[in-house]
Amino acid sequence: MPTTMLDLTAETRSGGEQGLLGLAFSRDGSIAYVNHTIDDGSIEVLSFAVGDDGVFDPSTRRVVITIPHPGEANHNGGNLVLGPDGMLYISTGDGGGSGDPLRNAQNLTSLLGKILRIDPSGQTGDGYVIPADNPFYGMDSKRNEIWAYGLRNPWRFSFDRLTGDLWIGDVGQNTTEEVDLVRAADGAGRGANFGWSAYEGNDRFHSDQDAPNRVDPLFTYSHNSESASVTGGFVYRGSSIPEMYGAYVFGDAVRGTLWALRTNGSNKPVVAEVGRVESVSSFGEDNDGELYALSFGRGTVYRIVRAD
Repeated sequence: MPTTMLDLTAETRSGGEQGLLGLAFSRDGSIAYVNHTIDDGSIEVLSFAVGDDGVFDPSTRRVVITIPHPGEANHNGGNLVLGPDGMLYISTGDGGGSGDPLRNAQNLTSLLGKILRIDPSGQTGDGYVIPADNPFYGMDSKRNEIWAYGLRNPWRFSFDRLTGDLWIGDVGQNTTEEVDLVRAADGAGRGANFGWSAYEGNDRFHSDQDAPNRVDPLFTYSHNSESASVTGGFVYRGSSIPEMYGAYVFGDAVRGTLWALRTNGSNKPVVAEVGRVESVSSFGEDNDGELYALSFGRGTVYRIVRAD
């Protein structure tokens, strides 16, 4: 019988795009960070101590950060990643509705439509520390937690475990899904502006705003009768599928397709279909670099293996 490691049902608002959205562990596995939506629609990140048996200790529950998300229930982001630098990275959607109505994504006084970077360690009470090397640190007119911005609903991002490059799957609005990449040598997303909602993909969206120093998407694909919601994944660093080593594996939640993306000598994307998983909602990576795909529709976790 499965063992319940943590039950947040009573304090989580679920349904649609709300619920338990993200989970990350410290490198030694002793601390877990959980991202969920609460009764007023806010995004809340909690931390718990984790026992050797994998069970979360509820007495150690601590609120790391609460991000207001008023009005709309969709576009919460929700991914949590412990980066190569040990900092906690948090993705947030633009606040929901259609077309970023409050223009949050380009607004550097808002935590929505962003990737945030905080230091959650060393806190005996609720709260966090803002790293001094964050791009807007010390600026009163900007939220110092912001690492990158101009995102609509970054549904899964990751760092390449070998290179430290930042990869993002950002769900589109009317026409375009996009995959974003910022190399570690270029700051791994530090201060990067990915364009929403002045742009959707490479196309102008809102003419009433601009996107200074916009980072162009690495890869885009169009909505059609099958595809409509990108799910970001990981760069494959395992050993069981040698021919896929170094490729970024991602999917589309509506179509169920899994793709492997590489860049050629001109940094242009080369994409190949490698499988299908119904309603693929997330990906996982184990200690050996092998990858897993999660099906929201089936409630199943699949290991990605080489076809015989």
